[in-house]
Amino acid sequence: MKQKINKTNAARLLDRDGIAYELIPYEVDEADLSAVHVAASLGEDIDRVFKTLVLHGDKTGYFVCVVPGEHEVDLKLAARVSGNKKCDLIPVKELLPLTGYIRGGCSPIGMKKPFPTYIHRTCLEFDYIYVSAGVRGLQLKIAPQDLVREVGAEVCDLYVG
Repeated sequence: MKQKINKTNAARLLDRDGIAYELIPYEVDEADLSAVHVAASLGEDIDRVFKTLVLHGDKTGYFVCVVPGEHEVDLKLAARVSGNKKCDLIPVKELLPLTGYIRGGCSPIGMKKPFPTYIHRTCLEFDYIYVSAGVRGLQLKIAPQDLVREVGAEVCDLYVG
């Protein structure tokens, strides 16, 4: 018997916009909230499992970067693409009040307000990628072009490699 998966806000927004996706549950490890753990739990290629990071730039304020799971955002590149001189990841304590999401469950879709969003270009190499559905233990499987359209993202380089 399949367990009923509760729709998240991100899923409801995709439904509203007529975008196809799948909700894929996985086992949460509170000691390891990494995308690497998520990919292993899903039995998927780590390059398909993207993590959502919120940054703050010195000129434009908050923005979102979505990168493959085992990569770190290059802050210089992120600053450049977002029109900032410099930027930093926000402190974890700011994540929930700002986005409505917690660490390990931050989706690029359906944050409290829309922020400029940048997705690393390798997303387009795949027919589908994973991003958080907005809660720990649940991933959205979605075509990258659909995700880019849904959040109005810019596809660019966010790390060197």
